[in-house]
Amino acid sequence: MPYFSVIIPVYNKENFIESTLKSVLNQSFSDFELILVNDGSTDQSESKIKKFSDERIKYFSKENGGASSARNFGITKATANFITFIDADDFWYPNFLEEMASAIGRFPNHRIFSAAIEVETQKVVFPAQYSIEKSGDLEIVNYFDASMKTTVICTSCAAFHRSVFEKVGNFDTAIKSGQDTDMWIRMGLEYPVVFSWKILARYVYDPKSLSKKREYLNQKMNFSKFETAEKTNPKLKKFIDLNVFSFAIRAKLIDDQKNFAVFYEKIDRKNLTLKKRILLELPKIVLQFLIQFDLLLVSLKLRNSAF
Repeated sequence: MPYFSVIIPVYNKENFIESTLKSVLNQSFSDFELILVNDGSTDQSESKIKKFSDERIKYFSKENGGASSARNFGITKATANFITFIDADDFWYPNFLEEMASAIGRFPNHRIFSAAIEVETQKVVFPAQYSIEKSGDLEIVNYFDASMKTTVICTSCAAFHRSVFEKVGNFDTAIKSGQDTDMWIRMGLEYPVVFSWKILARYVYDPKSLSKKREYLNQKMNFSKFETAEKTNPKLKKFIDLNVFSFAIRAKLIDDQKNFAVFYEKIDRKNLTLKKRILLELPKIVLQFLIQFDLLLVSLKLRNSAF
């Protein structure tokens, strides 16, 4: 039995999949199986994948069902006790699995392990910012406390004991964008996270990413399933309000007044900074200007992220 099962869902990533595969196959920790799930790709992804010959690769092809469906399929094929994912356009540094195995060895009673990432934009790469203070190389954190800026569980930079999925369930196939956030909330309600401050993966910019498409705004996750938990968990409520704030800003930017009104009413303003409360009230044209200005500062490395 391998130590890790690595699952890669693939849908039309012909320009990225070779780099992603190389980053996995070149890991310093080699005891893993690699489960590739081709989710109905219509480009040359399959031919790019079949150029690789490695006994650790297990290749599957299925009809398109979305990222959640592909990840869930991969989980059913996994044989290891620890499961990891990497999206087909992201990148692991060579020591990712080694560092995850080390953390698991140090904290054998924990079930979720993650690490810091760096984020690629069109013009610059910057380290993700987290909402906790660093006190050591490894932290045992509450998911919501630690994720008010950037989630400490990134799909492409975490490892999970398979019992986690038995407890919280698999990815929700009804959600086209935000299915990972839905999963992390369910995990965060049940488990702490062992978090490494070492940057071990890169979120790679892809302008064709499904999460950027306007039509998926209506199919983003529905936070109403957590309304009962919110009442007794203020950290969860604040985390959700910050996510809904992001949805509201996006709706305003694409002139979706109906969704903006829905998102706007759900937010408890006390959970937002003054800056975010002001942004909610600004007209679209001002928001667009401020975003472009922030992105300019990011490209000049004068800031680490747009607001």
